[in-house]
Amino acid sequence: MLKVVSTTQAAESATLELPVFYGSVRAGFPTPADDGAPFDNKLDLNALLIKQPAATFFVRVEGDAMQDVGVWSGDLLVVDRSLTAVDRSIVIAALDGDLIVRRLRRVGKRVFLEPEPNEGEAIEITVETNFEVWGVVTFVVHSLENR
Repeated sequence: MLKVVSTTQAAESATLELPVFYGSVRAGFPTPADDGAPFDNKLDLNALLIKQPAATFFVRVEGDAMQDVGVWSGDLLVVDRSLTAVDRSIVIAALDGDLIVRRLRRVGKRVFLEPEPNEGEAIEITVETNFEVWGVVTFVVHSLENR
């Protein structure tokens, strides 16, 4: 089970402008480098990752139940509470006292929390289930150092 290890609220007024390389980088065959100054622009990561600061928090996760969608143990997730979870959203949910990360699935009137890959068992949400969606995952931040 992929569980939330810790949470942190997003700051209302924090900015972090870093140099951004002008142009793009190909993942396939190399192309000739662009002429000119490569670091002309600044990028504010908070402006890019956080649309609603008062409704955004970060969580660190543990486990491998969502690795097929790029969520690995140790990753930091950006979660927006102002978004409405729809079918196929990746959500942070409170389930019987634990916070977990899963894909929300609606099948007719039934609701499930599914792991990715679908090797594990989906959790069906019933009227007896103590369940609440805390927010929708909008971004995943992870290190490639140990991958």
